[in-house]
Amino acid sequence: MVLWLLVAVPVMVGVALAVAGRRADRLAPAVAVGTGTVVLALALWAAMARPAVSAPLLDRLPVGLAVDGLSAVMVVTVAAVLMAVLVFSASEFGARFFGLVLLFAGAMLVTVTATTMTALLMSWEVMGATSYALIGFWWRDENRVASGGVAFLTTRTADLGLYLAAGALLAGGSGGLALADLPGIGSGWRDVAAAGLVVAALGKSAQLPFSFWLSRAMAGPSPVSALLHSATMVAAGAYLLLRVQPLLSATGWAAVVVAWVGAVTALVLGAVAVVQRDLKQLLAASTCSQVGFMVLAAGAGGVAAGTGQLVAHAATKSLLFLCAGVWLTALGTKDLHELRGAGRRYPVVGISFGIGALALAGVPPLSIWFTKDAVLSSALHSSAALYAVGLAAAAMSGLYAGRALFLLWSPSDREFDVERRVPRLQQWPLPVLAAGAAVLGVVFGLGDSRWWEAVLSAALALVAVGLAAVATRGAADVVDGRSPVLSAWLHLDALAHKGVVALTVALAGWLARFDDRVVDGGVRVASGLGGAVARVADARVDWSVDRFVQWVAGVTRGLGRSARRPQTGQLHHYYAQAVVALAVLALLVVVFGRG
Repeated sequence: MVLWLLVAVPVMVGVALAVAGRRADRLAPAVAVGTGTVVLALALWAAMARPAVSAPLLDRLPVGLAVDGLSAVMVVTVAAVLMAVLVFSASEFGARFFGLVLLFAGAMLVTVTATTMTALLMSWEVMGATSYALIGFWWRDENRVASGGVAFLTTRTADLGLYLAAGALLAGGSGGLALADLPGIGSGWRDVAAAGLVVAALGKSAQLPFSFWLSRAMAGPSPVSALLHSATMVAAGAYLLLRVQPLLSATGWAAVVVAWVGAVTALVLGAVAVVQRDLKQLLAASTCSQVGFMVLAAGAGGVAAGTGQLVAHAATKSLLFLCAGVWLTALGTKDLHELRGAGRRYPVVGISFGIGALALAGVPPLSIWFTKDAVLSSALHSSAALYAVGLAAAAMSGLYAGRALFLLWSPSDREFDVERRVPRLQQWPLPVLAAGAAVLGVVFGLGDSRWWEAVLSAALALVAVGLAAVATRGAADVVDGRSPVLSAWLHLDALAHKGVVALTVALAGWLARFDDRVVDGGVRVASGLGGAVARVADARVDWSVDRFVQWVAGVTRGLGRSARRPQTGQLHHYYAQAVVALAVLALLVVVFGRG
């Protein structure tokens, strides 16, 4: 019963608030926060009781839900982040927003407890639809709606892999759709199922080559970014890979592909985050990078390490996005250079952000140092090259987190164009999430890592943060005219930049010529061939098709005239017709049932 309530309460209240709309705006914050409290209590109860339920949907296709060791951690994490987001949003949003958030959270709770492909597919679809509505929540802004459309279409394209996996499970399994049966299906179908699940998970978690949609998702409200990027939608793909890790290992190739995609995404998107000027875009790129460590853990067989990384990242990233939302609302900007000194101006927000940024960098003894080192240890057991790429990605974490931290805390005399007081409801969740970002990793420990691995990752994080501090301070000195050495260095950097630009222009010219001569030529040949085929179709096929269409139309008109004849308006005539139809249906059932 508790498991049904866990998923039904947010879904039912969410639907009610969304349907009520503006009529329920006054009551919506209190109702939403109260619902979040109930969901958190039910999640804790379910995590301790470990219930399992099943209900029939179609013949041999039940909807199964269960809470085990992995999903117990997830339901509590989702409920806790949901509660923080609801409290943060209580002073700013109305019924429609809270309804969509609760419906989205209900779908995520089904996703993490699903034991059958039927339940997973249904929740996956609802999660995708509500994420589109939340990203484009301010629907009068065409750019925001377009961004929601990009996110929705990209993830929906990848979601086709989930249907492919379901088909392979039906074709190669015992006829059911239990996720636990995936490793045991026929080898050919097992590979198809693994490929489908990998594509769906990588798309949902914004891993390469699907990572571009996550930056567009930043168009949504900051609480939506905090929810989507921490414990829910983006984490759902990584969670799915951790859930089906036995399937990845059984195929032989899928685990290797997943591990390398995660490692490369962590490195490349970490580098992208280092150069961002927009705080929310930095956090978006860092989400792709940090989720890459979870995906790496799934591929390397470190399920416990990946779960720990997911939980620690959920607390950290929800904290950082909510802090960014506070500054965007209070100061009217999300540009990192324009936010210089914002941490000093709002100390509660600044200190909370500082804890989150240091945790994201992997500085000991904060949460992500523990979990990321456990992930790297599982990578080392799999491949030394994989471990090296993971270390490089960890260094990138220190650089982008340190850069954001020192820019926001560096002294500044700048006057902000807009400066508002931060509501208390927006401040209350921040210290709680900061505490989670600081201590949650202790629960998961360092896994199987050796002492030198822990020391190496800690030293790497500290050095990266230190370099970020020096670079940030140096840039400020150059702006103030206090550092001729750094001025010369920036001059050399500008020359290098010009060289890169020249190389890029030359490459662009070569690609343009290739497009004109090869791609464009191919298009012209294809269009000519298409024209020839069209002319043949017009001369030989079109006449026959027209005659067939005319015949069908004539038959349809005749059937329509015949269908009007029984419509006499007499009630007993309709009953007689119904009896005849039911008799014919019963006869067909008897005949074909015997066959």
